[in-house]
Amino acid sequence: MNRLPDAFLKAPIAHRALHDITAGRPENSPAAIEAACQAGYGIEIDLQLSSDGQAMVFHDYDLKRLTDQTGPVRQRSAAELGQIRLKGGTDTIPTLAQVLQQVAGRTPLLIEIKDQDGAMGANVGALEAAAARVLGDYAGAVAVMSFNPHSMIAMAGLAPDVPRGLTTCDFNAEDWPLLPPGTRTRLRDIPDYDAAKACFISHEACDLGATRVADLKARGAVILCWTIKSAEAETEARQVAHNVTFEGYSAAIPA
Repeated sequence: MNRLPDAFLKAPIAHRALHDITAGRPENSPAAIEAACQAGYGIEIDLQLSSDGQAMVFHDYDLKRLTDQTGPVRQRSAAELGQIRLKGGTDTIPTLAQVLQQVAGRTPLLIEIKDQDGAMGANVGALEAAAARVLGDYAGAVAVMSFNPHSMIAMAGLAPDVPRGLTTCDFNAEDWPLLPPGTRTRLRDIPDYDAAKACFISHEACDLGATRVADLKARGAVILCWTIKSAEAETEARQVAHNVTFEGYSAAIPA
């Protein structure tokens, strides 16, 4: 049965780990991951694909914002990426395998698989296969999600025992200018929840009042949300969401 472990509902989830550039902890870095573990938070991380087919823990498609290098992540090997320092710290880009070894079941790990199709289409599979290979032997609480439903449909076949969810929002034109209008309209209604055999969504906080979110919650879906940036926003989000993904403040951990 595809079910999100209860551990994901106990402590707030640190967005891209507990990053703080002023403290030398870039987003998705081992330092930020360790800080989240030590603080008792859950962790959300992102995956991109290396040129040699390894799952890398990195948010962007291009290296420019987060490192001193430029160019697509997908054009570099895992070994090359592992030598690139993240801005604001001393860590380099880790593989998913390295992060799993580091976390070692200490806290829940929520993994977003970034769309590799380019338009939320079906041209996916390599990154999902790379993730499934290293997740197969992991004993800790872990779940995967993606904005691209095809990614989760692929994961249902590759790693059926790993809980799956969809990252969702209202897909407005301003935030998603490169997506065709028809695709945005379709994804807004979260039509692929059943096809992906999902058990949760992580929905944009400002759209938690959407009817489809309420419908899924009524059906038993776990509702997570992104990205909460204050205690006040967290209080509001929790009127709908079972848990929050947060950054930029110290979210309270329930006793």
